[in-house]
Amino acid sequence: MSAILLSTPRPALSRLLIAAAIALTLAAPAALAQSKIEQQMSAEQFKAAGLDQLSPEQLSNLNAWLNRTLDSETSKAVVKAKEETRAQVKHENRGFLGSGSREAVVARMTGPFNGFSRGQTYILDNGQEWRQDDNADLPGVHLDAPQVRITPSVIGNVWYMAVQGYNTRAKVTRTK
Repeated sequence: MSAILLSTPRPALSRLLIAAAIALTLAAPAALAQSKIEQQMSAEQFKAAGLDQLSPEQLSNLNAWLNRTLDSETSKAVVKAKEETRAQVKHENRGFLGSGSREAVVARMTGPFNGFSRGQTYILDNGQEWRQDDNADLPGVHLDAPQVRITPSVIGNVWYMAVQGYNTRAKVTRTK
């Protein structure tokens, strides 16, 4: 399993972990639903809760209610996990043509930044890579791991990168 995790890209690993969490969420309630409350509690806990006072019919009704509640809450948790997974995938795909959210990306470059230049690839600390597609330049700037903000244009699928502290923006395309 560790070989799979080490070679799996970060977004795929996130989806894998979320799927495993969903599977565990489904498996645990199913196991509990099969055992009655009197089997889940010690004799002392059962008596301390006053459940030893219930008739067999009342105890059966309590177990049925607990199982329905457990099923209902499990279903809600699964729906929520799926929604969060979709939102995470959409967030991770920002900048790719026709997919992902249009929220700005704020991150740090890895390594030095020596100004903008056409064709240059910028690697961010979040694992994303962006390539400059225009002739914007920022001569004389030498920074180590500066913070950048990549924002979408109002129309179309065009993104612009700006380095913190500078107004010049470069048109970029996400490559990874």
